[in-house]
Amino acid sequence: MHEHLFTHQQELDRDGLVRAAEAVGLDVPRFVRELDEHTHTPRIEADVASAAQSQASSTPTFFVDGLRYDGPWDIESLLEAVSRPLGWRIRLLADQFAGLSASSSLLMLLGVLGALGLANSPWAECYRTLWETPLSVGIPGGALDLSLRNWVNDGLIVVFFFVVGLEIRRELTVGDLASPRRAALPIVAAVGGMACPALIYLLFNAGGDASRGWGVPMGTDTAFALGILALLGRRVPLALRVFVAAAAIADDVGTVAVIAFFYTAHIHFPSLAVAAVAWGVALALNRARIYRLLPYALIGIVMWLAVLGSGVHPTLAGVLLAFAIPTRSTPNAAGLLAQSESIFQGIEAPALGEASEARYQAAVRALEAMVERLLSPAQRLGRDLEPWSAYVVLPIFAFANAGVPLTARPEDFLHPVALGVGLGLLVGKPLGLTLGALLAVGTGLATKPDEIRWAHVLGAGIVCGIGFTMSFFIAGVTFEDPGTLALAQLSTLAASVVAAMVGSLTLWSVPKVKVGGHSVRVEPQEARTDGPAPSKGQRVAG
Repeated sequence: MHEHLFTHQQELDRDGLVRAAEAVGLDVPRFVRELDEHTHTPRIEADVASAAQSQASSTPTFFVDGLRYDGPWDIESLLEAVSRPLGWRIRLLADQFAGLSASSSLLMLLGVLGALGLANSPWAECYRTLWETPLSVGIPGGALDLSLRNWVNDGLIVVFFFVVGLEIRRELTVGDLASPRRAALPIVAAVGGMACPALIYLLFNAGGDASRGWGVPMGTDTAFALGILALLGRRVPLALRVFVAAAAIADDVGTVAVIAFFYTAHIHFPSLAVAAVAWGVALALNRARIYRLLPYALIGIVMWLAVLGSGVHPTLAGVLLAFAIPTRSTPNAAGLLAQSESIFQGIEAPALGEASEARYQAAVRALEAMVERLLSPAQRLGRDLEPWSAYVVLPIFAFANAGVPLTARPEDFLHPVALGVGLGLLVGKPLGLTLGALLAVGTGLATKPDEIRWAHVLGAGIVCGIGFTMSFFIAGVTFEDPGTLALAQLSTLAASVVAAMVGSLTLWSVPKVKVGGHSVRVEPQEARTDGPAPSKGQRVAG
């Protein structure tokens, strides 16, 4: 039957299946009865679910020792995957680590622990001296002198905000923020999640110099928050992860706006004008459909220098430049498929000597151009820079800024700044996010997915109280007094740890929603390197 169906794929309707049963000599009455009663549907559904879990959307899909193989299908590449030389194994381990949703959070956590350990050890002075080391870089017209920590906080972190800008742009165009009704729930929730922490902070610090720190408890550390949800696995509905991710993006928009408008002491307007002109040139290149990335990189450097000199924090340059990177419409798959078939047929055509080599090189260049067309410059930059942002920039930022001396006494946490930051993150975040979501649903602006309980929203709000990266960042540009800065950072650390633990326990304790009499357990649709293992005894399965 298997062979018959493969050779008669145009006859897979009911009549064609019955004719196939007759052709191969099956018990036709029994076959028709089981076909009509869907006797074998559970087995079919199990196969479909297994394929979906492994993202095996076509045949053949290869598995080597239980791991899905996504490399080229030529024999040399397949043999390399089976023999696993050292370079291949290192790449595989890196891909597996990157495939873990919590991998970035783990590296950031190691950065935090490393900084805390050094800052409270006999090498504390070495740690402090390292990050205060001046580093001068020559630029046209002079030199740029910054400490190593400032190069991280004013320079390297711009890469992170550039990636954030690309994510914001994608969500606003094709993501969960593109549709007003779909965007209403996370946006209103995010606004509440920013407003309540700020108000709680001002309750303790209104009127004093410390009142400028109201932005410290506003931000959510997206990497840590989504990492916690990933670690909870099936206990968290997929719709809740989408909600938290979209709310975090909206939160990032608000945080960037707060940094730009409220944490700029003095503005040098000529430098700001240069930055505006540079951004205008980038937008003009986008309008002219210039897809090469080098011009945008050069403009980005000019924008960063100009914004840095203007007094506005240079992270704004990263976000604005992201909105100038060009995008493209989705290519026509049928046309590219026909072109690729033509190219490979040309390679296989008989040719001799130099003519054959020239034809091969031309085919490779054509294939490279096709691959480049599949992703827009914005998509390629997001793909290429996201690992650097997640696995290099954020861990280094954590290591540079989390070195807080643990010398605070219990009564220090009753200081207005400590209370404002701690309660803003632990109480303000979940309260504001939940009230915002209730307001959006209650007014009819949005609907809540059926598989999400309000307890899920509360638990997600608590997890969003992990404000590490953004809170540290705003604290660094707000507090000039080292003691106040250390207290704000220490309160952020303590509140983030408590938020992670309490939020995880809250989400873990929420029972699964039952819809139509069945428990809903949604599998996360994320890239997997593992899948159902091949059948016993098979090393390579297709």
